Amino acid sequence: MSECFDQMSHERQLCHLESVARRALPAWGIQQDASVSLLSLSENATWMVRPAANASGFDPDQPLILRVHRTGYHSRDAIRTELAWMNALQTDAGVITPQAIPAANGDLIHCVETPSLNESRFVELFEFIDGQAPDETHLMEPFHRLGKVTAQLHQHAMYWQRPEFFERLVWDFDGCLGERKLWGDWRQGPGLTLQDIALLERVEERIEKRLQAYGSSPERFGLIHADLRLANLLEVDGETRVIDFDDAGLGWFLYDLASAVSFIETRDDLPELVDAWLQGYLSQRPLLAADVAMIPTFIMLRRMTLLAWIGSHSETDLAKSQGKRFTQGTRELAEQYLSDTFLVNAAELEPVVLRNKTSVLAAAV
Repeated sequence: MSECFDQMSHERQLCHLESVARRALPAWGIQQDASVSLLSLSENATWMVRPAANASGFDPDQPLILRVHRTGYHSRDAIRTELAWMNALQTDAGVITPQAIPAANGDLIHCVETPSLNESRFVELFEFIDGQAPDETHLMEPFHRLGKVTAQLHQHAMYWQRPEFFERLVWDFDGCLGERKLWGDWRQGPGLTLQDIALLERVEERIEKRLQAYGSSPERFGLIHADLRLANLLEVDGETRVIDFDDAGLGWFLYDLASAVSFIETRDDLPELVDAWLQGYLSQRPLLAADVAMIPTFIMLRRMTLLAWIGSHSETDLAKSQGKRFTQGTRELAEQYLSDTFLVNAAELEPVVLRNKTSVLAAAV
C-alpha cells in the first residue's frame, strides 16, 4: 500500500516537498542541486530558488520563487485562471503582481508525479518582486493603502474578459459555511462547547438570511483576492504590490475587507481600521450605504470560516498559535453580532476624521 503524505511526520513532509521542488527545476532548465530554501509552508510550500550561473537564461544574482501546490485544492484550469488574472492586473491596471515564468516547453504549470505516494503536484516558477511588507506598528495608513489597492483589483475584475477556461473557488455562503465548506466545518473549532455551537448556529442563520437579502449582483459579487491582508502586500517607493492569489475566487467584494482584518477582529481599534480601509477604497470605487451596512456580516462570515480552517488545520503553527483563544474571541464577536452592537455601537461610531473626511461607518448608520 502506498504511503500517505498526511500520515508522514512534519520533517518527512518537508523532505518530500523539497524533493518535489527539486524534481520540478529541470523543467525550467535549472539543475536539481540549485540552492533551494523554504520561505513559507501553509497550504502550499513556497521556496526561494537561486539558479547556478550556468542555468539557461537566469541571472544567478536574481532569486526566483517556486510554488509547490497542495493536492486536491485547485485544478490546472483554476491555476491557469489565477495566473491569467495576475498577468492582466499588471498589464491592464498597473498593479504589480508576481509573474509566472514559462517552462522550457512553454507551459506555466508543471506537474510532478510521485508514484510511491500515488500523488501529483502542480508547480510554478515566479519572478521575484522587490518590496517590504507594510509597517504594522501604525496600521491606519497601511489599511488606507490596502483599501485603495483592493478597489483597484475589484474595478479591474468587473470588466476583465475572463478566459474560456475560467475556474476558481466560490466564497459564497455555501463555500464558507454551507454545503461545500471549502475550509471545513466550524463546529470542529478548538474548545467549542455545546453552548458555543448553539450560539454560532444562530449567527450562521442570521448571516445566511442577510446575505440572501443583500444579493449577489455584479456590483457586489465578483472575482476577489479572498486573502488580501497586509501580509500579502509589498511596498517599494510608494508603490503597493500584491502577492499570494492562491485563494482568489468568486465572492462578495466586501469579503476582501473581512479578509483584511483576519485574526484581528477583536482589536479595540477595529472601527478605525475599517474606516481607514473604506477611505482608501472609496478613493477608487464607490460603495452604497447598503454595502457598508453589511460589513459586520462579512466579518462574521470570514471569522467563522477561519474557525473552520483552524479546526481542519490543527497541525499548523498558525492554528496552534490561535487555539482556544480564537474560539473565545469568536464567541464574543458572535454575541455582539446578534445584539447588533458589533461595529455599530454608538460609542464605536463617533466620527473618525481621516484626511478631513467624516467616518464612512458613522455616515452610513
